[in-house]
Amino acid sequence: MVRETKFYELLGVPPTADDAQLKKAYRKLALQLHPDKNPDAGEQFKEVSHAYEVLSDPEKRRVYDAYGEEGLNGGGMGGGVDAHDLFSELFGGGMFGRGGRRGPSGPRRGRDIAHELKVSLEDLYRGKTSKLRVEKRVVCPACEGRGGKEGSVRQCTRCRGHGIEVEMRQMGPMVQQIQHECRGCGGAGEEIDPRHRCKKCMGIKVVTENKQLEVNIDRGMKDGQKVTFSGEADQMPGVIPGDIIIVVREKEHPRFKRRGDDLFYEAEVDLVTALAGGNIHIKHLDDRVLDVAILPGEVIRPDETKVIVGQGMPSHRHHNMGNMFVRFKVRFPEPNWTSEANLKALEAILPPREALPAVPSGCVAEEVVLASPDAHHQKKMADDMDEEYEDAHPQGGAGVQCAQQ
Repeated sequence: MVRETKFYELLGVPPTADDAQLKKAYRKLALQLHPDKNPDAGEQFKEVSHAYEVLSDPEKRRVYDAYGEEGLNGGGMGGGVDAHDLFSELFGGGMFGRGGRRGPSGPRRGRDIAHELKVSLEDLYRGKTSKLRVEKRVVCPACEGRGGKEGSVRQCTRCRGHGIEVEMRQMGPMVQQIQHECRGCGGAGEEIDPRHRCKKCMGIKVVTENKQLEVNIDRGMKDGQKVTFSGEADQMPGVIPGDIIIVVREKEHPRFKRRGDDLFYEAEVDLVTALAGGNIHIKHLDDRVLDVAILPGEVIRPDETKVIVGQGMPSHRHHNMGNMFVRFKVRFPEPNWTSEANLKALEAILPPREALPAVPSGCVAEEVVLASPDAHHQKKMADDMDEEYEDAHPQGGAGVQCAQQ
């Protein structure tokens, strides 16, 4: 026989319940009564949690069964465990997303703040320290995050410190439960006497300040890489500040394209250099000028790509370098650029022309002349290309109609 059954009745179990029955009953009630889900059941949640704390401990349960609540208090068994800690221990914490409450996992952590920093390819090649000014919230130094004079802050009597109110609305035969921000405290869960409110933060506990960060851009960093400043995000009382994360964004470059650690460059050479060799200059990202030799007889073809080994981007946090790939455009001379005599001399120097194939038997050869297309011809070419594209990429049309018929 047990002396009192109050704790068993709170949990809805008989005095003979085993540990599994106690735990199952408490889990069910705790989910229903937790203040984050049911703000009006705060006291009931504490009572149920206290009952489970006692009955789940074999020694406390033995004393309670023999002497009741009086025996627990008189026998030095008081003190107890915080109801929210007990709930967090059983469910893993953060069940309903309430911030600022301590549990086994410690205080809530604030959110991270991300900023983008646009960096030139030159700075990514050489490395640089950039200064970035950010605006952040810090705990008010005047009231030390209380919002007012010491003792002037009290729990909101309307929402009992939860910051939310629950309103019941009749919707025909059904009752709808609506949660909204407490109208008394604006969701803060606290009330501050206006006469003692902090003059610096006006009771909101934090103030805004500007801070200058020095962002180290390492050589070889890539677009999208991040630099993290731990604990430098917004502050709130009782909350661990998050991080400020700087995301590196590579600016588009007028001369180079980058792929990983390699650089791609487009160079234009005249026909003489392409055929007979010569030199071109490429201004690099660190203001060096690469004197690139095209060997006589090498012959550079239009759109041909060559590589300059070891002249790409530095590998981030390594000593090796990528490569530079050079794609050539060959610039041909203007029409009628030289005399007929020079053309004859050039013809004698260049490799001989390939012989034309014989005119097939029964065919007649007819001489025609090439001309540059005028405006009318160019429009006709554009129209024909549009028509070919539409034929190759039908927009549904007939196929859709056929499906509907």
